[in-house]
Amino acid sequence: MRGGDIEKIFHAIARYGLDYTINREFAENVETLTSIRVPAANIYDGVVGEQPADTVMVCYGGDCTLLEGVHRLNGVDVPVVGINGGHLGFLALAPRENVEEVFESIALAQLHFERRAMLEVEGIFEGEKQRLYALNEVAVQRLGATMISISATIDGECVSTYNGDGIIISTPTGSTAYSLSAGGPIVAPSCRSLLLTPLSPHNLTMRPLLIPDTSEITLRISTRNNEGSISVDNRTFKVADGASVVIKRAERYISLAVPHNNSFFDSLRNKMMWGVDIR
Repeated sequence: MRGGDIEKIFHAIARYGLDYTINREFAENVETLTSIRVPAANIYDGVVGEQPADTVMVCYGGDCTLLEGVHRLNGVDVPVVGINGGHLGFLALAPRENVEEVFESIALAQLHFERRAMLEVEGIFEGEKQRLYALNEVAVQRLGATMISISATIDGECVSTYNGDGIIISTPTGSTAYSLSAGGPIVAPSCRSLLLTPLSPHNLTMRPLLIPDTSEITLRISTRNNEGSISVDNRTFKVADGASVVIKRAERYISLAVPHNNSFFDSLRNKMMWGVDIR
């Protein structure tokens, strides 16, 4: 996090006469890294809560920061803008050099947004029945050195038992995140699909599987050390041996800001250096 970038953000907010509220952790960083003092009335704790109709959430950082912002919205219908203060990322698309342009677009209501699908996951995590939401992925994985077995059914029909390190269920948005690192395909965000990607499968013939996003996936977990883990975007929980997890496309969506001059395919070419001669 750069103090100079933070000062640019607050300068732009003041220049365009925008009202703002920021989370307490960021407010503390602002006051540590700059001479700016944030009024107590402009600080919130926990989730965001209901907001005026023209509210936009701005996340400064990398993709993990944006995912945390989505989590703090807790279903509130507020579009999200990501300013990339990190490294490689496909969610925080606005470069930090364009801070001024971002806030000008907010003030003039000229931002372009894409609706991105989310996952809804239900199960007993940390001993408590929960319903959670993810923009990128849900990953069920082993704990410790022993293999985990995960039986997957789709709409009640058996697909397979995944033996290995685990399995990732991702949205098209999440296809460029953990799933990509595990060998999954890249899926355009506009595709109405879900992606199952095995993690280090014991059976080398196991391959990623693309299914319609109308499907309901049930995962039944079997472990040798009585528990595994489940990651829902940037949150991780323990899950017991024998537990079942149900995953489907959520009814809620996220509106993600996309710069006018930066499409999904532009991002792929630039971030993955497609077509670049590195000889």
